Amino acid sequence: MSIRLIAKDLYRVIREVEQLEKQISAAPLEKQPDLIDRLRNLRAEREELCRILEGTKDTPLPRQYR
Repeated sequence: MSIRLIAKDLYRVIREVEQLEKQISAAPLEKQPDLIDRLRNLRAEREELCRILEGTKDTPLPRQYR
């Protein structure tokens, strides 16, 4: 997966997290547990994408020939 696609997915997930946080604050109490569970999953996905993106930005070490 290219860096551009990872960054787009990360941006999408960040927007979804923000939107879901707003929905949770406005939702009735009986619907909040389901929304909170979805939020937890989205945050985990966001963190995973951040780690992947940070890993792809690292420059590879040059090869050492013997």
